Amino acid sequence: MHGGIEWLIDGSGCAPERLRDRANVVALLDRIVREMHLHVVSTSVHAFGGHAGVTALYLLAESHLTIHTFPEAGTATLNAYCCSQHPTTDWRAMLVELLGATAVDVRELRRGGAR
Repeated sequence: MHGGIEWLIDGSGCAPERLRDRANVVALLDRIVREMHLHVVSTSVHAFGGHAGVTALYLLAESHLTIHTFPEAGTATLNAYCCSQHPTTDWRAMLVELLGATAVDVRELRRGGAR
């Protein structure tokens, strides 16, 4: 396969305190990694402090997983990109459970030669 599958996930109506909580955001990404059977190469996580959110990047053997949280808007945006086949996860259930999202939009894109 040349290319892969990319998921763009937007959660809205999220609980601001959960979006500010570094440990909560890391727990979400770690759960995605487990459920999708991904392999983390390295991570970078930054909590902006105060009332701001968290940005995290997991560099994966399969590509990458990112999140940006915006507590002031009750929004979280995630991007997961895999260049090999992996089981997906229930994005909606996970964002409702861990971030308190009231709405979740999931878009799946086939990239490159992935058909």
